[in-house]
Amino acid sequence: MADMLVKLYNVQDDPALYERLKAEGISIKQALSPDKHLVLNFIRENFGEGWASECDAAFANQPVSCYIAVKDKKVIGFGCYEATARDYFGPTGVREDMRGRGIGRAILLKCMLGLANMGYAYAIIGSAAESAVKFYQDSVGAVAIEDSVPGVYARMVGHD
Repeated sequence: MADMLVKLYNVQDDPALYERLKAEGISIKQALSPDKHLVLNFIRENFGEGWASECDAAFANQPVSCYIAVKDKKVIGFGCYEATARDYFGPTGVREDMRGRGIGRAILLKCMLGLANMGYAYAIIGSAAESAVKFYQDSVGAVAIEDSVPGVYARMVGHD
């Protein structure tokens, strides 16, 4: 699971994607502090405690550096940036039964644009899963960073 690099100055917003999702009753929004318990509970239930810990750090930023997807007043997806490390994207995930609709791409774009608005020219997608590499390549032109395993995660407790 290598890190990936994104040229933020090449990332283009996709308003048509957000409108299509909105027509399906799905909204993409920047999380607010009062959303924290709902978002972290969603992540714990669907992705585990480790990712919830990373997302918790995003709620310490002002503005919160987490975008969420909401349908029927419930969180169905999330994406964080500036959480685990500066200029890092991740973790991110969409509820399994809601995948394949463009929700993950919409969240990714919002987060990438958030990093660009902070002044970064490049972003790092931290520890991209092999199954997500093509998604990141196609969505934002990400390229693998050689020799980036385990990257920043080598500092985690229990990692050798």
